[in-house]
Amino acid sequence: MQGQHPDPRMVLIAERDQTVRELQRHFLERAGFCVEFADDGQAALDRARLTHPALVVTEILVPKLDGLTLCRRLREDAMTRDIPVVVFSMLAAAARATEAGARAFLRKPIIESTFVATVQHAIAAQSPGTMEHQCAPR
Repeated sequence: MQGQHPDPRMVLIAERDQTVRELQRHFLERAGFCVEFADDGQAALDRARLTHPALVVTEILVPKLDGLTLCRRLREDAMTRDIPVVVFSMLAAAARATEAGARAFLRKPIIESTFVATVQHAIAAQSPGTMEHQCAPR
């Protein structure tokens, strides 16, 4: 990223379902990540440009800007093109997610070990080194 360094522990998530949000937060915080949510794809794009998270997780069916379009827009923007994206959906759309530029695709329902391992792998593949970071209190 041009002059911007991602927060190595911040995961930005665009997810509609409150129960899934709570599980994602619980699983990722337990694994040492900080979690921030966006209510729709456009808010996630705006937030990613502002905060430069280590990773974006998006479901496909988010309002305003669907998850695949969000992924494409992140790839097109010089400020966000290096942020890895994981698409997490109930739809069978792995090929479409790959075409949009996603680093990984996960099919719902959420499975803690698979979800956390995918997030860790996507961030590790992107980050040249590990930086220590303290999450801000919620």
